[in-house]
Amino acid sequence: MSRRNKPERVETPPDVRYNSVQVQDFINRVMKNGKKSLATRLVYDALDLIEERTNRPGLEVFEQAIKNVQPVMEVKPRRVGGATYQVPMEVPPYRRFALATRWLLAAARSRSGKSFTEKLAAELIDAANNTGAAIRKREETHKMAEANRAFSHYRV
Repeated sequence: MSRRNKPERVETPPDVRYNSVQVQDFINRVMKNGKKSLATRLVYDALDLIEERTNRPGLEVFEQAIKNVQPVMEVKPRRVGGATYQVPMEVPPYRRFALATRWLLAAARSRSGKSFTEKLAAELIDAANNTGAAIRKREETHKMAEANRAFSHYRV
C-alpha cells in the first residue's frame, strides 16, 4: 500500500529574532503540548547563553552545530526474498535537518543537571566543536552505513 500522491511540504515562516527558517523549525521541535512561547523563550535563552560562553554569535554556533550533526548516509531496511538487509542510503536534505534537530534535542534532554536552557546551550556548543552525544549518534549512523556497504546494490 502506498499513497497516490505525496503531500506538499509546508513552508515554515522564519523566526522573529534571527529571521531564520532553521531556528523557527528548531523552536517547533522543542515545543511540547503547543506551548510555542515557552519553546521560543527556551531556544532564544540558550542562544544568548551560547553568546555569553563562546563570544561568538549564537546563530553562528547553532548553524555550525546543525551542520556538524547532519548525517550524509543512513541505513534503511529492505526485504529481499526472506531476508531483510540494511541498505545504506544517502540522506535527503530535509531529512538531514530533521535528524540533526531530533538528535540534538534528545542529547540535550538526556544531559544531567541544570535547566533545559543550559543543557541545550551546552549540547549546541559541543556539537559545534564536533563533540557530544549528538555527534556520537551521527558517527554511529555513518558506521552502520559503512559496515553495510556490501548491500548498497539493493537501493530502495
